[in-house]
Amino acid sequence: MLLWVVETELFRQTTMVTHSNPSLLLHLSLVTTAMYFAVSQPFIGVNYGQVADNIPAPEASAELLKSTTIGKVRLYGADPAFIKALANSGIGIVIGVANGDIMSLASDPDSATQWVNANVLPHYPESNITLITLGNEIMSSGDEGLVSQVLPAMQNVQNALDSASLGGKIKVSTVHSMAILTQSEPPSAGSFDPGFMDILQPLVAFLKNNESPFAINPYPFFAYQSDPRPETLAFCLFQPNSGRVDKGSGKIYSNMFDAQVDAVHTALSNIGFGDIEIVIAETGWPSRGDTNEVGATVENARAYNGNLIAHLRSMVGTPFMPGKSVDTFIFALYDEDLKPGPASERAFGLYKADLTMAYDVGLDKSSSNHKNPPTSPERETQWCIPKVEVSEAQLQTNIDYICASQVINCGPIQPGGACYEPNTVLSHAAFAMNLYYQKVGRNPWNCDFSQTAMLTSQNPSYNACVYVGGST
Repeated sequence: MLLWVVETELFRQTTMVTHSNPSLLLHLSLVTTAMYFAVSQPFIGVNYGQVADNIPAPEASAELLKSTTIGKVRLYGADPAFIKALANSGIGIVIGVANGDIMSLASDPDSATQWVNANVLPHYPESNITLITLGNEIMSSGDEGLVSQVLPAMQNVQNALDSASLGGKIKVSTVHSMAILTQSEPPSAGSFDPGFMDILQPLVAFLKNNESPFAINPYPFFAYQSDPRPETLAFCLFQPNSGRVDKGSGKIYSNMFDAQVDAVHTALSNIGFGDIEIVIAETGWPSRGDTNEVGATVENARAYNGNLIAHLRSMVGTPFMPGKSVDTFIFALYDEDLKPGPASERAFGLYKADLTMAYDVGLDKSSSNHKNPPTSPERETQWCIPKVEVSEAQLQTNIDYICASQVINCGPIQPGGACYEPNTVLSHAAFAMNLYYQKVGRNPWNCDFSQTAMLTSQNPSYNACVYVGGST
């Protein structure tokens, strides 16, 4: 906890020196980023689904999580073996109540007490249980009888926690799909389905009274399925794009994730609860799918999850909620080979059943630290530069995307800056693309920019214009 406070303070100081000392800004930003890579990050979580016949043993999965910078894990139930395996790890644990158990918890306070006694008290505080989610996407399930019972179940579980002196220590919530909104575009027009309001209004009031979060499942992958254009894919994958202007607020969005989160924030604000914390209970991208599931590839999954993590680490936030990272649980730790539905449903895993990476998104502590074995020679320093055949229009799109993201300071390529001359799109793009690559992690996908960039071992620095470099 102390280290997290130090990291936050470092970021605050970094922000304060943005205008007064750009070189110090860059130094502190890189130091802060390195610290984020080295420790567990409380805003990055993962979902632990178990609809499979090849899930590793709980102890093995716990050790895997400890080897990463993942700070939280969400369960759909309350698997005692896995919860126990995470004891004394410091990893935050979200445990779930299945949709089928909601009715009994809602109708009988004693049932809620028994549930807490069985699933929470034997493990807490050794296992860091932070949140209980009652049901998953019930509001949009179409089961009106079940929908009406969500809030009573939440109230009974909250009362059981209070009786056990755990009120305020463990929060209670439920998880929603984006279908709970009738409008999400533009973000400033975000609004909830009026048909849910009789239940949703008191439910959100309960969350506010207990300082519990509003949990939502945004999936840019599904947004791309309904609009499979190249520019939409870039917008969904956090890749350079022309951005989208919210005409209602005037804010510019460079990615779908921020747009969806801000639409939820607007919807909450419109009913008087704009100060409630939003938690992303699920988001992810499948690495494969059926032939009609456009975009379900390993490359896109790596790009989405890797760029999402880099975005969260930047602490830029969203246009409506700047300067903070929304707690985000990536779906999922493993593929789930027994899930029904299209092939993509069984292909969201970050790791394989043998505990190796399905693809690398920079979560491993050792790789994120860029540590070499003691006998290895020093790795080559590399810089990220544009490919020679790329058009000026595409390079300008890269510049606009990078500078609008606020992840880096583009002052050096502004008039009067050390890298302003030569005043060409190619020169400015090279500086911005390299600084972005160095800042967000020096991973191969950070030097992709929709296949317009490449790595080089030749230092592009000139005169007083210094290109930050680092080994990969």
